[in-house]
Amino acid sequence: MDKVIATAAQAVADVPDGASLAVGGFGLSGVPNVLIEALHERGVGALSVVSNNCGAMETGLAVLLAAGRIARVTGSYIGGNKEFARQYLAGELELELIPQGTLAERLRAGGAGIPAFYTPAGVGTQVAEGGLPWRYDGQGGVSLASPPKEVREFEGVDYVLERAIRTDFALVRAAKGDRHGNLVFNKSTRNFNPLAAMAGKVTIAEVEELVEPGDIDPDGVHVPGIFVQRVIALTPEQAADKKIEQRTVSS
Repeated sequence: MDKVIATAAQAVADVPDGASLAVGGFGLSGVPNVLIEALHERGVGALSVVSNNCGAMETGLAVLLAAGRIARVTGSYIGGNKEFARQYLAGELELELIPQGTLAERLRAGGAGIPAFYTPAGVGTQVAEGGLPWRYDGQGGVSLASPPKEVREFEGVDYVLERAIRTDFALVRAAKGDRHGNLVFNKSTRNFNPLAAMAGKVTIAEVEELVEPGDIDPDGVHVPGIFVQRVIALTPEQAADKKIEQRTVSS
């Protein structure tokens, strides 16, 4: 039951080239930077990443992106990541853009054992009808476009069928975790981390504070240990290393 691994390098040692990863985080909040850095140091490539965004300010997944280690991204936000946009438009990177709520539910459904679900989000658009550019040819043309999806009417309203997401591995960051893998997330870090944790076949969590089993109130557990296979404890310095994407101050 003790799922603690000594180092991040050991925790990701079996992640192969071409693996699919669900990665937690929202902007710069709750990003498993230490595990991502460990993957970068291993030299793993051709990864298929499922995450709300693909890193920012040269941190998080942007580290793997800049090194050319990511082949495909499934996400909902490109944001101000210029290298992401460059690779996508140049045909170096495949991108499946998904409405944010749909992405969240596809991850949750994967973890809950639900193969697919219907949602009104995207009906009447290329999300449902197909034709979204997944990959460009580098010359301004589209080499691969999204296929059409099934649309069905329920009580007079059209819904599009979306399939659940399951990945080979999941990388998440929690504020607190115990040796059994029970996790607690702080504020906005809870947006995508629990969903990513559920979607991974092997889930690896970096935790800012490692506690003993029983120290977390069962009612306060956000992700139970059944979804988590490996835990690494961050050093105080790693836990405190949190960047701010847009700093706003008052005079």
